[in-house]
Amino acid sequence: MRHFTERLASTTGTRLLAALLASLALAISGFLPSSAAAAATAKVSKDLGDAVERGGAGPGNAWLETNTAAPAVLAVVVSNSSDPEMADLRAAILAQGGSVFMRFYSVRALSVMLPLHKVAAIAARADVTSISPNRVTARTASLLESATGTVGGTGSGPRNYSPTGYLGLDGRGVGIAVLDSGISRSHEAFKSGDGTTTRVAHSANLLAVGAFTSGAIGTASRLNRVIYKDKAWARLSGLDVSSSLAPGSSGRNAFERAIDNRAGSTQDVYGHGTHVASVAAGRGWFRTPDATGVAPDARLYDVKVLDDSGTGQLSDALAGIDWVLYHAREHNIRVINLSLAANSTESFLTDPLCRAVRAAAAAGITVVVAAGNFGKDANGTETYGSISSPGNDPTVITVGAANPLGTVSRNDDVVNGFSSRGPTRGGVVDALGVRRPDNLLKPDLVAPGNKVLGAAASLANSLDTLAARHADLVSGLGGATQKSGQALKYLSGTSVAAPVVSGAVALMLQANPGLTPPLIKAILQYTAQPLPGANLLQQGAGLLNVDGAVTVAGLLRTDLSSAMAAGAIAGNASLLAPGKSWPVSQASTLNGIPAPWSRLVTAGGSHLLSGPALMTRHQPMYDPRVWWVRGTGGRSTVTYWPAAVGVAANTHIRSVTEVPLATQALVAPGVVLADTLAGITSWVGRTGAFMTVQTLAAWLAVGSGITMAEGITMAEGITMAEGITMAEGITMAEGITMAEGITMAEGITMAEGITMAEGITMAEKVALGEP
Repeated sequence: MRHFTERLASTTGTRLLAALLASLALAISGFLPSSAAAAATAKVSKDLGDAVERGGAGPGNAWLETNTAAPAVLAVVVSNSSDPEMADLRAAILAQGGSVFMRFYSVRALSVMLPLHKVAAIAARADVTSISPNRVTARTASLLESATGTVGGTGSGPRNYSPTGYLGLDGRGVGIAVLDSGISRSHEAFKSGDGTTTRVAHSANLLAVGAFTSGAIGTASRLNRVIYKDKAWARLSGLDVSSSLAPGSSGRNAFERAIDNRAGSTQDVYGHGTHVASVAAGRGWFRTPDATGVAPDARLYDVKVLDDSGTGQLSDALAGIDWVLYHAREHNIRVINLSLAANSTESFLTDPLCRAVRAAAAAGITVVVAAGNFGKDANGTETYGSISSPGNDPTVITVGAANPLGTVSRNDDVVNGFSSRGPTRGGVVDALGVRRPDNLLKPDLVAPGNKVLGAAASLANSLDTLAARHADLVSGLGGATQKSGQALKYLSGTSVAAPVVSGAVALMLQANPGLTPPLIKAILQYTAQPLPGANLLQQGAGLLNVDGAVTVAGLLRTDLSSAMAAGAIAGNASLLAPGKSWPVSQASTLNGIPAPWSRLVTAGGSHLLSGPALMTRHQPMYDPRVWWVRGTGGRSTVTYWPAAVGVAANTHIRSVTEVPLATQALVAPGVVLADTLAGITSWVGRTGAFMTVQTLAAWLAVGSGITMAEGITMAEGITMAEGITMAEGITMAEGITMAEGITMAEGITMAEGITMAEGITMAEKVALGEP
């Protein structure tokens, strides 16, 4: 196959400037500036770099304090140090007048305070790879919140599309960690089968832990959220309260006691996390209407990283992911649900939240993320390029929202207008100063996310904040008169579509505990049902099909995860379990109506793959320690703490390190490449990324595409093809300023990032009832 530039020239016949190729070709540069100063600047995220350049002047941010003699910033410093304790780097930060609050191991990084004028000095160190502000995170706001002004200001029933006891599966034995605003553990939705105990196995409150507390708790324990909001952290020069939190240590034990939230009577004042958890794993047959979730017997782990207004910090989310990784083997936590987002415009390569979710995937945990609710602008115009972090990472399952339109039939379902569209627009700046967006194909699939019924967090016989403020959420359900512990509400948004998929993943893992995160994503995409009229950037591979996903999961070997970890399975080896065979009809029948599979998997950021070999033969890209995007890739190594008093060896994760991928087989021979079927992206021609998935799936069903004789191998950063590319219809002038967004021709706006103020999304308001 020819290189992108050759195909571009022959196809369009246009003269595109080097700036166009640099910023919109689907490739990621590995170049770095040559001078030390330029190299240091390249390590600093754009938003933090802008603040440094302005000396703190300009737009306010929660992570920036300018009302002091020396402006200061809360930041996350990512390191490549071989020392997991990062002792030299911590000492350097103290020497520069900063403070160190916490060490992370999902990504080798520190949560710190730095004088703003010292950011460049720390960035210049060889053991620093990137510095990002400690951004505000927020739950992915629901459609109804947007319509009622909550965001801008301060199915007819899940049974129709998420049946319980699906093929005898209910998620039993599988742990789902919900990183959100908390879970009301006493709610009937979370009771065990006998109705006497809760399935919320643990509740941990990580709020402000990532910024202010230590393993020994000690001095910084008094620095609570009030202190954070008052920005008193800017006066904490020379403080290092971070700890390695080793198993069995006094620091670890004190830390776990401090964050234990099981005894709290108000685990979820806001009410977002409770609803999310119930959609994934709630029992709903205690009242009418039935609000049963997808995996109603799965265990839930409540990891509180958002406060009572639904906002948090980047460091809180990192601390929450760390907690899950530490306890994953101990409690069989196999799924993380992240219905939250950060307003990062960084590439997935450097964004700390992306690096943390990649570490989780490498450890065998499937991470499911809401795509975001930014599919339309303030004028109601469809907006592309609005996937938020960490949904822009290639290793996570990024979920958009579909609207069932209140019917059992799936054939009339549509992608919600508010659901964020791809491609991803985080990026890096190369040696020439040109910003190169990642341009990954996202979302991965869509799931029901319109008026989904779930639990409301009852608080002392009153409703949670969301339900109390917005009567529409509980209309027809009894409103404020609902019985405590049995209250329900409706929510819409990708934040409730994500837990539908998280529940489906739990069912798949119950059917086959040997599945790995990348294989799970491939199965979900391959069996998804394409929705009519929607393209790759709107719906990914299509609408979640639980029947198809658990069917394929049950056909495969159950030792895959251990075989991959031991290097005991070769590329192209059979994935089928003994006595199992691939179905001739690659389709499901749901509610008496055929639901054809998409037969489509996105891989490497921009490739479209198909064919039964994807599911029946081992693809090296299914190793969870490996990721790749075109000519860039990485391999992670997960290390565990040795045995300690009362703690077995290889139980708790100590660190996750990532190195660049050199030579690596990724896709085995026999897989069908569908890149050329889609063609070069054109909005006018509805080709490439704008091709309808239903059309592409129909072509694949009749044998179209190229069956690869050699597969795909990365050799020194070069792969066989660039994949789906952007060309026709894109206008870029020489010297254009890359600011708030990139405008494509034909009316398509590619937003570079999501603008947030104090964690509340300043996004478009979408009218109620819109698809």
